[in-house]
Amino acid sequence: MKNLDIAHIRQDYSKKELSVTDCLPDPIEQFNIWLEEAIASKVNEPTAMNLATVSSEGKPSARMVLLKGVENQQFVFYSNYQSRKGEQIAANSYVALTFFWPELERQVRIEGKISKIQPEVSDAYFQSRPYSSRVGAWASEQSRPLDAKSTLVKRAAFFAAKYITSVPRPPHWGGYGITPERMEFWQGRPSRLHDRVVYSLGEHGWEKTCLFP
Repeated sequence: MKNLDIAHIRQDYSKKELSVTDCLPDPIEQFNIWLEEAIASKVNEPTAMNLATVSSEGKPSARMVLLKGVENQQFVFYSNYQSRKGEQIAANSYVALTFFWPELERQVRIEGKISKIQPEVSDAYFQSRPYSSRVGAWASEQSRPLDAKSTLVKRAAFFAAKYITSVPRPPHWGGYGITPERMEFWQGRPSRLHDRVVYSLGEHGWEKTCLFP
């Protein structure tokens, strides 16, 4: 890194434009269109999203998770409720999501309130996962210190022997849904004159406006 000049790394964007009139009245419908285009364009990991949470001490933390559905006006993903992210969500129910599709020169930012989804929905999704992933949900004490990889392997073998065919959903594992209150769509443009359209949820529904880049 000593001889690597990263200050002058830059990319000029010019593929598409975005305006308020281009965007649908409902930001979730607009998101679905962009997600479909990302999938159709075969971008790398189109459902990957950065999830930012805040601890009870006000300290932020972020990590990548995978979107598993946009259902009932919520963005849904699944995780261990006892993980670090789960503890922070329990302490502060406001989170932020960011999708970045560099191949399309697009970004979507979402802010809103998070809550656990219905247990029966988590049950159904859990049973759709591969067998090894279901066993892994039992084996991993996510975010806890691990003394050696062999410990994790032994735990996986233990639960595989315990649940040979049918693996129930662990009570500490399930889905979260984020209900958005603000959504921003960003389209890269030349000379850093990017297009930004933000939706804000008001008393009378969604309102959208352009922002300076």
